[in-house]
Amino acid sequence: MIQQQVSTDLQPFSIMGLPIHLTDDYLGWLVNRAQQQQGCHVVTLNAEMTMQAEQSDRLAAIIQNAELIIPDGAGIVLYLQLYGKRIQRRPGIELAEGLLHAFSDRNLGNVFFYGGQPGVAEQAAQAWKQKLPNLQLAGTQHGFLKQAEQPAFEDHLKTLQPSLILVGLGVPRQEFWITEHRHLCPNAIWIGVGGSFDIWAGTKVRAPEFFRNNHLEWLYRLYQEPWRWRRMMALPQFAWRSLLYRLGLKAGVA
Repeated sequence: MIQQQVSTDLQPFSIMGLPIHLTDDYLGWLVNRAQQQQGCHVVTLNAEMTMQAEQSDRLAAIIQNAELIIPDGAGIVLYLQLYGKRIQRRPGIELAEGLLHAFSDRNLGNVFFYGGQPGVAEQAAQAWKQKLPNLQLAGTQHGFLKQAEQPAFEDHLKTLQPSLILVGLGVPRQEFWITEHRHLCPNAIWIGVGGSFDIWAGTKVRAPEFFRNNHLEWLYRLYQEPWRWRRMMALPQFAWRSLLYRLGLKAGVA
């Protein structure tokens, strides 16, 4: 039986003026980068980040310059479907989990966890170490360092030279931080993973499969964290702008 070859080539596309990359195998593309020690910044694009980029030239520029932008949010997938691109959502947390397995199985290098409340990154890293004993942990650091403590941490990270750096500071802070500090570890894969550390550490629970499979993970997060309702207003705004772009009326978007 002939097996169909899976392509890791990146097909560029545009989401309301922002780039996104389409491929059959995001994980395979990143594994190739890791094997060749080619550093990259991975952006997990969703509707909320897209709307933030409309208000922030700095964030928009970071997304434009990232080596890999994946369709993380349900809104992004639905937008692509308007243009006939039938793809599956690629949540950043799942891509990061796939990379952790790949780094463990293929000895691709060591991993650093940065971000979250004090103790959470360490709990998340140890939880993965229990699952994957061969995973090489370079270290962890919570995301509440004082300004005076930052230089020592940056020197430490530069000395360690991790191959994979997971940054859980939330959007857009994690994207800003990665861009400002990539020079410290130029051969590393850098990914902003949002609240993934909390889920891996067990301090929060990810949405059940039903919600994930039906583009409703945002609703479950709102149930868990009702204070997020203001941020969730980006979803209807994104939907409206998406329709305007599809109808060729983007010039009329405020």
